[in-house]
Amino acid sequence: MNAGKLLAAIREQKPLVYHITNAVTIGSCADITRACGGLPVMAQSPEEAEEMAAQAQALVLNIGTLTEVQVQAMLLAGKKANALGRPVILDPVGAGATGLRLAAAKKLLKELKIDIIKGNGAEIAVLAGGKAEMRGVESTGVSGNLPVLAAKLAKETKAVVVATGPVDLVTDGKKMLQIHNGHVLMSQVVGTGCMLASLLGCFAAVEPDRLQAAASAVVAFNVAAEMAVQQAAEPMAFKLQLIDRLFLLDEKTVAARQNMEKGEA
Repeated sequence: MNAGKLLAAIREQKPLVYHITNAVTIGSCADITRACGGLPVMAQSPEEAEEMAAQAQALVLNIGTLTEVQVQAMLLAGKKANALGRPVILDPVGAGATGLRLAAAKKLLKELKIDIIKGNGAEIAVLAGGKAEMRGVESTGVSGNLPVLAAKLAKETKAVVVATGPVDLVTDGKKMLQIHNGHVLMSQVVGTGCMLASLLGCFAAVEPDRLQAAASAVVAFNVAAEMAVQQAAEPMAFKLQLIDRLFLLDEKTVAARQNMEKGEA
């Protein structure tokens, strides 16, 4: 896996990444996509969802500020992306916190081919049929073995699953990658999870191997975070530095700092 080479490919190809996403973090998602080298478009209306999806090289669906109209747009865009063979990333924010969110996530997984599912430990556990504790959209605990649950979800959905936490997990149900890069300050900034989903869209747009694309996106983001904390120790200053460090990130730095364990699921 070479996250740096994929980052260079994104900067060269400038993929259009279509977001139907969280109103709380929409600006941050656009910023991180552009800093990575992609082109963000944020369009929420069902009336243009298919047309916009047809133009994009990847689609990111985020249920953070969920509405029924938004789900309609997601289904229309997702089916168009599926028909064109474009990668679809699902960020099931708060799945399990309410019945509406869990039902929406399951509906999207049932009716669309999702290539990458990215969530915190609780979201992934609940979608896999496990139990977890949440406060709003924050994970406060998982009952059971998260790697096993993540692999189970990957096998059931045929998607690559990214479970974020102190150690980030990336699995296709057969291989299990554990990524140790990153910094605890990421958990103090609203939107880092949503920003990662945007990067997953960027990397999947240029790399058809979804496991490699997902792991590379996580590594690049987390290495940028490690660089950012050297410049800023407060949440908002760190957030700005995170975007800037990703913009400046190069292949040599990623290769030197990558800290990933490879194993079987």
